[in-house]
Amino acid sequence: MTTRATRGSRRRTVAALAVILAVLGAFVFRLVDIQIVHADDHVAEGIGDGNLGTTQRIAGARGDIVDEHGTVLASSVLVYDAQLDPKLIQDFEEEPNPKKKPEMSWDEASERIAGIVGKSIDDVRGIVADKLAADRMSQYAELADGLSTEQYLQLRELVVDEGLAYMAMIPRSVRVYPNGAVAGSAVGFLNGAGDAQYGIEKMQDQCLSATDGEVTYLRGQGGVKIPGSERATPAVDGGTVQLTIDSDLNWYLQQMIAEEAKKQGAKAGSVTVVEVATGKIRAMAEYPTVDPNDIDSVPQKYWMSQIFADAYEPGSTFKPITAASVLEEGAATPLSTVTAPSREVFPNGAVVNDPFSHPVYQYTFAGALIDSSNVSLSKFGTRIPPQARYDYLKAFGVGEPTGVGFPAEQQGVVHDPATWDNQTLYTTTFGQAFTVTPAQIAGAYQALANDGEKIPLSLVESCTAADGTVTKAATPDGERIVSEKTATEVRRMLENVAVQGGLADAVEVPGYRIGMKTGTAQKPDGKGGYKAGIYFTNMAGIAPIEDPQYVVLVTLDEPTKIRSSAATASAFQKAMTQVLKTYKVAPSSQPMDELLPKFD
Repeated sequence: MTTRATRGSRRRTVAALAVILAVLGAFVFRLVDIQIVHADDHVAEGIGDGNLGTTQRIAGARGDIVDEHGTVLASSVLVYDAQLDPKLIQDFEEEPNPKKKPEMSWDEASERIAGIVGKSIDDVRGIVADKLAADRMSQYAELADGLSTEQYLQLRELVVDEGLAYMAMIPRSVRVYPNGAVAGSAVGFLNGAGDAQYGIEKMQDQCLSATDGEVTYLRGQGGVKIPGSERATPAVDGGTVQLTIDSDLNWYLQQMIAEEAKKQGAKAGSVTVVEVATGKIRAMAEYPTVDPNDIDSVPQKYWMSQIFADAYEPGSTFKPITAASVLEEGAATPLSTVTAPSREVFPNGAVVNDPFSHPVYQYTFAGALIDSSNVSLSKFGTRIPPQARYDYLKAFGVGEPTGVGFPAEQQGVVHDPATWDNQTLYTTTFGQAFTVTPAQIAGAYQALANDGEKIPLSLVESCTAADGTVTKAATPDGERIVSEKTATEVRRMLENVAVQGGLADAVEVPGYRIGMKTGTAQKPDGKGGYKAGIYFTNMAGIAPIEDPQYVVLVTLDEPTKIRSSAATASAFQKAMTQVLKTYKVAPSSQPMDELLPKFD
């Protein structure tokens, strides 16, 4: 029988249970809200509190630089900088509750750590002791920089297995150059802070640069990471830059030009190789050249590329450009003639000397190039107005960037013809009174080799992003400078130089028809004149002449054994031979046309 008292008791029980369930439900709701619904907000709040949250950078890797075949010229590896928290070490050592401290004592841990990082036990302990002596609240001490992945894993094992929360390893990307100085001036280098300083490293910094990520988490007592509090933004590695350069060819040419420069007692030397059909630079070999792994191994002057950064008067290698201008304007043919002594005083008072003494000759235009007669070129060149000659110089690349966009590239200088004095009127016909870089000379010869169409030089093939997206370098538009007929005639004149010139035997490449021109440029003395007996020598050539594939330019700075452009003959012959061999260019199958006469 249910009494009033019984019913009251039940109601009270149900009411109490309802209250309990309501309270429990509120707790559950709040727990779900905190740990699930608004978990990220609360973690963010906790991380914002410097006493609870920790943020660590995740380093992205800078992208690779590779040659045209994928050979790595620059890459990045991760190293680790180990750090200690002296205050936390001290707190652990002074903690009376063994459950709140690592099982491994600092004495034992310091011994293990010392063995891994390659320091003495006293050194490791001293690092912490010195920091605490200076500041008992110090939470940062450098343990060791640049640790390998193997060392990192050994230290991480101590942190995880032994609970050594006072140790952290911060990853850092380090740049390495597996091929050392091969194309070193082209590749460039970074400074100690990892900032691009020169070369492709700087030119393609946007492609190569990584985007760092970060990991954040909450810390509990003793610095232990709170499970579930970790939030990570992954790093994005840099892209891979592929160059047009063949590193094997570049290696050979660097060894060769270093040997030849030393043999001739020259300060420096370079070899530039350009593919005619595309304008792509297939090699830029230099001596001395920087090793990006150790830039202090050469004087600072040679940290930069001679091929792009050195501008000088080209001398006779630009006589074919004068020839192309005059032929294109119809002012002469390869067989046109002029009377030329070895020294001429022109009506305006200008004096021009040939490089060697000779009687009065009736030179053909072809012959003037073969003997490199300054007097003859002065007479042929001035058959067209100064403004026209200036316009052709500009069109062939003088005073203009090459299109490569190389850091610190010089553009050279050619002055407005309205400012030319009596002497400059003539000297501009044979490569003086204006300056160019080796890259610009190679670009000018590319136009002659490419039937008169100049294609801007290029050094980069593509950028491949970390996600595999490939961005090809823009294909530059060509510009017609002279007609195909003019370019063909100039190439024929260059072949006659190679066959009838004084260096014919020295530059011959068996099985191939080649064209070439030498240049012996005087060097300014800084006082308005030229250094006596000091020259910058160069030689530019095209092969095969009947079907041009490659342009090769060789330079030597101040050779002392042979002071004329003959100093470059051996290097040119070796370079052209190796280029044709490397790219498996078929030997010439067409015989040379009839020789052009030097004299009428």
